[in-house]
Amino acid sequence: MAQPLQRTITVTQGIALYVGAIVGAGVLLLPALSATRAGPASIVAWVFDATLGIPLALTFAALASRFPDAGGVATFVTKAFGPASGTVAGWFYFIASATAQTLVALTGAYYGASYLGLSRGTTFLFAGGILVVATVANLRGIKVSGRLQLVFAATVSLMLLAALVVSVPRFTAANWTPFAPHGMSEVGSVAVVIFFAFFGWEAITHLAEEFRDPVRDVPRSTVISVGVITFLYVGVVVATIGTKTYGSDDVNHTVIARLLANGVGGPIGTMTAVIAMLIALGTANAFVATTSRLGYALARDGAFPAPLARVSPRGIPAVSVLTVGGYATAGLVVSYFMHWGPETLLVVPNSLVIMTFVAAMAAGVRLLTGTRRVLAVIGTVLCLILVPFSGVVIVIPVLIAALALLYRYWTRRRGAGRPAPSDEGQEDEKEATAVRQE
Repeated sequence: MAQPLQRTITVTQGIALYVGAIVGAGVLLLPALSATRAGPASIVAWVFDATLGIPLALTFAALASRFPDAGGVATFVTKAFGPASGTVAGWFYFIASATAQTLVALTGAYYGASYLGLSRGTTFLFAGGILVVATVANLRGIKVSGRLQLVFAATVSLMLLAALVVSVPRFTAANWTPFAPHGMSEVGSVAVVIFFAFFGWEAITHLAEEFRDPVRDVPRSTVISVGVITFLYVGVVVATIGTKTYGSDDVNHTVIARLLANGVGGPIGTMTAVIAMLIALGTANAFVATTSRLGYALARDGAFPAPLARVSPRGIPAVSVLTVGGYATAGLVVSYFMHWGPETLLVVPNSLVIMTFVAAMAAGVRLLTGTRRVLAVIGTVLCLILVPFSGVVIVIPVLIAALALLYRYWTRRRGAGRPAPSDEGQEDEKEATAVRQE
């Protein structure tokens, strides 16, 4: 039997982990990139995704406080639809999140590379250093990781707020016309692209088991985080459009630093490097914490190799932490030799996360009641609106689902610590039925 995780996370640390998980690499690239593609109308896509974040976050919080378990989305989907569906959802999230670590580290490194004069090889080493710091912090324990996250989240939030404030005097109405130079149809495609910036509302569910009081503290952390993150994101996009700080690759890749430099002056290269490092470190730190807990839970439940369920004497799923860090580092190595950049990797987490959210919201519809169920229905509908805009990359979730089911079939055939199919199905159905009757 796997050892239980320790309950140490406070509301403040929960907010910091939320902010760190969501306000990450996306805010470095996507405000200017989205405006370049859709013009000022890109604000519609950001408002849509931010609005979607409200039912998503509140539904995840409701599920996490009711079923506090490191499995997060996988646990909710299992309780609602059975273990096979839960396994697929767990694989979706784990691969999406672990791949995102590579993307986050690369984005942070690339963001400052040109200003610091880094070679391509040094840039990738810098990205590797970001992953090493995040992995080591998590091996030291969630207390260390949570305290580190407080520093990252507070600093990044203040920087984004400053970028908005110093840009206000340079706002002009002319920058908002023409509003949709490429047509409103482009807004839907942009909404899918920038969805990566909102990847993280589900992350806290994997840490729910480690909150001191999950029933009380998870919803509190969520509500406060929703307000903070929505304000920061929409504010930065308004600043980007209002000052027309977008249009070329150089500007798009350094938009936050340029907003600050144009507003108050100063060395843009230094600001770029500092912002990139802090945001990338904060995001990587938060997601190593959450993804490793999912790996632990999947292994505990037989959906992943058993060693990932091992917990150190300090209550840390160390093998899972190292696995996440190793996977992301391997992604860096592959990206280096294949000459991939962050934008190439983006399609993997985007396609998987959209489907993960659809599954989780559907689980919420089945498991929750009252207002919480209504929020889950709204979240499901809004997520489904995005699916048609995903294009051919929807094949990625199909392939991952096939691999997950094949692994589950293989382990069950070998009797890898799983209950008999009939018993398991009966137990899950009984539990799901009991939940729905409450």
